[in-house]
This record gives sequence, structure tokens and C-alpha cells, in this order.
Amino acid sequence: MRRVRDIAASEKPHLTCDQLVHPRKASWFSRLLFPQSGEAKHVAPATRPVDALRVSLALFLISLGAIAAVWWWLGTPVHLVRAPIDPNDKVQCISYAPFRSHQTSLSSATQVSREQIAEDLAQLAEISDCIRTYATDLGLDQIPELASQAGLKVIQGIFLDKDQQKNRNQISTAIRLAREYPGTVIALVVGNETLLRKDITVSDLADTIRSVKAQVSVPVTYADVWEFWLSNRELYDAVDFVTIHILPYWENVPIPAESAATHADTIRRQVAAAFPGKEILIGEIGWPSQGRMRESALPSRINQARVVSEVLDLARRENFRVNLFEAYDESWKREIEGTVGGSWGLFGGEQRVLKYPAGIPVSNFPLWKLQMSCGVALATLVFAAAWLTSRRKPASSGLAPWFGVAISATTAGILFGVAAQKVFFESVGAGGWLLWSSLLAAATVSPVLGANALMSGRPPPSFQELLGPKGYRTESMLVTMHGLALIVIVVTGTATALGLVFDPRFIDFPFAALTMATLPLAAMTLLNPPRKGSRPVAESLFAGVFVGAVIYVIFNEGTANWQAMWTCAAFLLLAATLWRARA
Repeated sequence: MRRVRDIAASEKPHLTCDQLVHPRKASWFSRLLFPQSGEAKHVAPATRPVDALRVSLALFLISLGAIAAVWWWLGTPVHLVRAPIDPNDKVQCISYAPFRSHQTSLSSATQVSREQIAEDLAQLAEISDCIRTYATDLGLDQIPELASQAGLKVIQGIFLDKDQQKNRNQISTAIRLAREYPGTVIALVVGNETLLRKDITVSDLADTIRSVKAQVSVPVTYADVWEFWLSNRELYDAVDFVTIHILPYWENVPIPAESAATHADTIRRQVAAAFPGKEILIGEIGWPSQGRMRESALPSRINQARVVSEVLDLARRENFRVNLFEAYDESWKREIEGTVGGSWGLFGGEQRVLKYPAGIPVSNFPLWKLQMSCGVALATLVFAAAWLTSRRKPASSGLAPWFGVAISATTAGILFGVAAQKVFFESVGAGGWLLWSSLLAAATVSPVLGANALMSGRPPPSFQELLGPKGYRTESMLVTMHGLALIVIVVTGTATALGLVFDPRFIDFPFAALTMATLPLAAMTLLNPPRKGSRPVAESLFAGVFVGAVIYVIFNEGTANWQAMWTCAAFLLLAATLWRARA
């Protein structure tokens, strides 16, 4: 090392990183990065390559350590006092819909087979003594017979909407089932959130309930969100007991998971006081395992397990009836309710695997070791791109680019696993998979290409370099690739921003992928500012869209929603980068 210092201090040409790291001929990857590379220039004594190499290696090790530490923290499991689902301590009742894969209750062509239902009921009989259904068509009229064979009781649902003929069919079928299986059907639920959807008037609903009661010997009720019971107390005389839905996540003022059980008990007591003498059944209560935040209400595996566990423990201590929502994830609901709609099940929707087996701690990232390994590999690739670049360019720009590379690599290494998991759970249909997979791909290459740009002094690409007239377009393959990634980032980001403004209820926040994608561009803008020139119109318009969306989202979502605030920060970073663009 002393010899290296002596050489560096002498009047001979200074050693480059190319000579120090790899004196042999450049690899094919290096030639791709530098198709027009020439001989290395002399290095200024103030920024010796050996110093840059030491700093880069130190930053690399720090980056890997940070990625490993964060993923260890993210993957740390939680031990619950009571397992959410324990075969040795069965839940009172659980909502059941048999639809899988392509099956949906929205299509009259759907017909669920006996074998499929029987398989589900055999599994549910191991964790509960009762199921709640919601309709009698599409093959669901087979459930009471099969439930009797599995030893399950059934709270039979009757779905009511604006189609009067369909309503009559639902009612007549349910009455028949209650008569044929008196030991299995223990109650009828005439209508589910019908008042919430404004499909029927209160007086007509009450008349329908009384008509059904006159024809069966089992108790009859109606089910709706708790507020609709308090505002329609004339149903008191029509029902045998009151069935309320308490979904803390969906409250007008969302309730965080840690307060969900207490909130449910408070509401139960409030409704009981309003309907004295009537038994109160919490007909739906649960928490989603995936999806967007609503204010401080965060869907997650740990939160779902915690809410279910605490509600069941409270019901046992306070001796009230509760029906969990729900048995299986229903993927078809994601098309109309977003990721959250298909993530309420205690079992997976396709494999029918219990999410939280008894005795096993719960983690939000059960595959965190794989996600960490992928992040480490991506960060290594980012540093490799920077090292290959430094071989062909003397470190005359100082150490600042290495810090930019380190920040980009560390951020990408941490967030890649999060972004990949979100793509898996949040992509709905071919269009959704294309949109979010494209953003993830662009976010993955952005720090790699950004590392090359940071070390070579190249500013962020502009749209004109890729799409402009001849004379503006670049001939560099790297700039072209970077420009394509930028376009994907801006287009998918704009689609999300507009969705969060005009239809935000079920739009997920792509904070992880968007941050991975945007941070390297922002670092390039800061360290390698664009050359003087005119401000392009396209970039300015997109920047305006992002800023406008941020203002709306902050007021609409609230500062308690950290997913929204993080996404807004990424939007602003992208907007600033686009605003600084020059043609």
C-alpha cells in the first residue's frame, strides 16, 4: 500500500480504479456500459482512486448491513396470547362463501359444485361449529345438507336487492331449507346490508321479515352496519335478535387495529342499550391482511391476527355472540373493492391454507429471508454498476457520487422485497399485473442505471432524448434504457396519482416501488444537474399533475396514513426531478 501511495504521489500518471480493481480487459457488461470508452485520464491528487475505492467498499458493507438489519426487523414475528384460529378452542361462527379462482357471485353462470363445498365444510368443521352464509343461489342451496353431514350449524342468509323476482326465489329457497334441515339451519338472515345499499325501504324490509317469520320456526333477523340499526329502530319488533356488522377498518373514522376490540365492545353495548331485551349478534367483525391504509387503520397479517385474537378473547370474557368475517379470501371481490376486498379471510382463497396456525408466531413478511437476499443481490448489482463505471472514468468528481450510489442501493435493497410482495397481492387482472409489474421492473433498473449515470456525470434523461425529433434523440443505449424506465415510472405514477384523486377508496399506495424508482433520479438531478436549456412542456405538465395530486391526497387521506404520506413524498420528489429537466 505504501508503494501505491508513492506511485500516486510521484509525477507518473496516477493509477485509475480500472488499474487497481481489474487490470485485465473490460468484460462484456463493462463494454455495454461504456461503448465509446477511451483511455482513462489523469486523476487529481485530491481525489485519489485508492481513497474512492476504500470509501466505496465501506459504503457497500454498510449498505448490506443496513438491508439485513431492516429486514430482520420487518420479519420479526409476533407471539399472540391466543391463536386467532385454534382447533382446540373453536370459534363460535364464521362467514363462508365458497367461491374460488374465477368463480364470482356477480355472474349467474357460476355454479359451485357439491365436492367443492364439502371440502370447505370439512375443513371449517375443524375450527368452528357454525357458518354464516349470504345467499341461496349459485349452488349455495347445497350448503345446509352438506353442513349437516359435516356437523356444522348454519345461519342461512337471504340476499335481497332491487330484483323482486330474484328476492322471491331467495326467500322461498331459504324457507324450504329451514324446513328441510331444522337441526342445521339455526336462524335466517333476511337481507344483508340492504339498507346500506338503498335497495329496499325500511317498511318493505320489515314486512318481508315478518312474512318470513310466519313461515319458519327458527329465529329471523336482519344484518347491517351498526349505524343503520340505530337510525332504523322501527325494525325492533320485526326481528327476533339484532345482527350488527362492526368493521373497524371501514368506519367513517377508521379505527386502528390495536383499538378494534375495544371499539367493537363499545358499539355492542351502545346497540344493546338501544334495543333492550334483544340479543345482539356481532354478525361480521374482522380485519384485512393486505391492502391500503385508511388513516391509521393498517391492513397487515399481524394486525388481522391480533384483531381476531382479541375479539374472540373479549367475546369469551364478556359472553357475547360473534361471527368472524370471514373464512376464505375471496379474490373476485378485489375487482370491485381492491386488494382489501379480497383479504379478509383467515384461510387463503386458492390453496385454502390457514394463515395463522396455532403455536406459530405471526409475521408480516413470512418470506423475509428470501426478500432480504434479493435486496442484497440488487444492492450488490448497483454497486457493481458503479465500480464498472469507475474503471473507465477517473474519480475526478469526488466521493459524492459514491454516497448517492450507496443511498440508492440501500433503499432499493430494503424496498425491493416490499414492492415485490405488493405486486403479488395488489395486482388484479391482466391490466393490474402489467401496470404494477412494469413499475417494479422500472424501479429495479432505475438504481442500476442511476449508479452508472452518477459515476459518469450524466444528468437524468429527458423525454426528448427518447421521443423527440432527430437531433434531440440520443444514440446511447444506456440513455435509451434509462429514458424508457423514466417513462414507465411517470406513466404508472400518473395513473396512480389520478386514481387517488378521482377514485381513491380502493387504490393502493405504491410507495415502495415509487421510492426505489425516484430516488436515483433525484440523486442524479442533485449531483449531475441538467445542462442549461429550455424547460420541456411534457415534464412540466406531469410535475404539475403530481403536485396537484399530493395536495388533494394529503387532505383526503390525513397525515395519520403513513402510506399516503410516503407516496406523496415520492410524488413530490419525482415532480421536482421532472421540473428540473432541460431540453
